[in-house]
Amino acid sequence: MTLLKLAIGLGLLMMAGSAAVVQAQQGETSDDKDKPCTPEDLVGRYMIVSGEKYGMPEPEERIKGTIVTFTKDSVVVADREKKELYSARYKLGSEKNPADIVMISKVEGSAGEEARGLIKKHGQTLHLIYALPTGEIPTGFKTKEKQLMFVMTKAE
Repeated sequence: MTLLKLAIGLGLLMMAGSAAVVQAQQGETSDDKDKPCTPEDLVGRYMIVSGEKYGMPEPEERIKGTIVTFTKDSVVVADREKKELYSARYKLGSEKNPADIVMISKVEGSAGEEARGLIKKHGQTLHLIYALPTGEIPTGFKTKEKQLMFVMTKAE
């Protein structure tokens, strides 16, 4: 039994060390998670590095080369050919991290539709999860039916 406890303890220690290395590589600090998320913090261009839709991973070919640009009040998504896929005005509902976000579509055919969700920033990484207009508003960073999530890193 003691050997099992030792193995579990070592495994947890290794996982904690790995998480610290990943945080350091992404420019994160333990203070980042407590820092409020403001529109000014989001401003910039981001490359989508992974995604999830309805609880399933998005295929790499669907997200590869996709750029998301945030200003203080809008978000625009463009594919690798720089074709605009989505644009919206957004508002943060809180200055916490993660923050509530409401995006109001500017896309023809869906203009005015709201997508509600959460956004968090840690160092150079953004996590955005949101529900389609008829979906349940997410409370965490794992998608369900009619929800999408994207992880983005700051583009140089």
